[in-house]
Parts: sequence; structure tokens; C-alpha cells
Amino acid sequence: MATGRTDVPVEVFLDSVTHRVRRRDADTLLALMQRVTGEEAYMWGPSIVGFGEYRYRYDSGREGVTPAAAFSPRKAASTVYLLPGFAEDSELLERLGPHTTGVGCLYLKDLAVVDLDMLTDLVRESYDFAVRSAG
Repeated sequence: MATGRTDVPVEVFLDSVTHRVRRRDADTLLALMQRVTGEEAYMWGPSIVGFGEYRYRYDSGREGVTPAAAFSPRKAASTVYLLPGFAEDSELLERLGPHTTGVGCLYLKDLAVVDLDMLTDLVRESYDFAVRSAG
């Protein structure tokens, strides 16, 4: 997620999502992440909806800022961004429902077939980790 926070209103971006399922899922993810984080949504780059901030610093000295929780309604699937490496071994993923993963990414094609309680728990664990790490 190497871009930055923008001033584009989240609603303007979400109104541009034309895929029916991605648009519906974006509304669900927006409400879910606002509830979990207690943060207002903002745009991170042209297509990522972010909540809160996570400041990181690698052993190499490289540092930066990224959303503490985020999602993007991509063409192929909705992407939920979790802290890199955070959820790969999580037992929550086993009970989530149909999904695929990448480094720090959870790809969901249809939230209607996903256990939203498990998704909420995944987002909460990742967000809480980000908040604890920042303190």
C-alpha cells in the first residue's frame, strides 16, 4: 500500500464502483471497519478505503505510514488488507468461508457466503495489533 492519504471523499469513490457485488460488499466492509476501528474512513491512494494509521519501522531503518485497517473493491474480488503475515496461520481463516490470501491481503469474491463474524474478528485482531504496535 505504498501511496498516501488523499482528500477524495470515500462516498465519491464508492459511487464509482460499478460491479454490483463489489459495491454491495464495499458498503458492508465500510460499516464493519468503522464499527471495529471506531475511525472515520478516508481514501488511501485512488482505490483503498482506510481507517486509522499504522506507523511501521523495519529493522533496515525503512519506515512509513499505512492504514491500520483497509479494503478495496477490486475488479476480481474485494481486498481486505491485514497486517502482513498477521492472519496466515489464523484459525479464523479456516472458518471464514471462500477466500484466497496474499501477503497481507485477504481476497473475498462475495461477502454473502462469508462468515461476517469471523471477518470482523480478523479485522479486529489485525487492527488491535496495529494499535498496540504503535503505542
